[in-house]
Amino acid sequence: METTTEMTTEILNDLIAINNDRITGYERAAGELKEEDADLRALFTDMVAESHQCKMELANEVAANGGDIEQGTTTSGKIYRAWMDVKAVFTGHDRKTVLENCEAGEDAAQKAYTTALREEELPAYIRTMISKQKEDLKVSHDKIKNLRDFQS
Repeated sequence: METTTEMTTEILNDLIAINNDRITGYERAAGELKEEDADLRALFTDMVAESHQCKMELANEVAANGGDIEQGTTTSGKIYRAWMDVKAVFTGHDRKTVLENCEAGEDAAQKAYTTALREEELPAYIRTMISKQKEDLKVSHDKIKNLRDFQS
């Protein structure tokens, strides 16, 4: 039977993996942008920094629980990035496509945080941290969605 500490560590590591996905995804998206998309490059850089901050907070708790910190990305994240590669070949690297792909990634992050918060056994202080991160990432999601909505 899994202890609360083991379960909490597993959830935290899942969220670390999601943040690793965000970092990789936004670094890749920034690389696909055209010169005239400097505004998006700056936004994506901010989102990479945001995920590094989330990851650090999560990793500190994993370490405090005596667990090993996740270094990789999620399987779904790897599949998502592979789909981005295929889609880019057919659709190019236009601004709207990049934003659509980023929004899909943000949707996946929101879903992961929602799933984590459904765990009733999470200690209150961990739940508070995860809720705050989810809210912060939702702001980023909404920025991406709004930018995508304004593309023709």
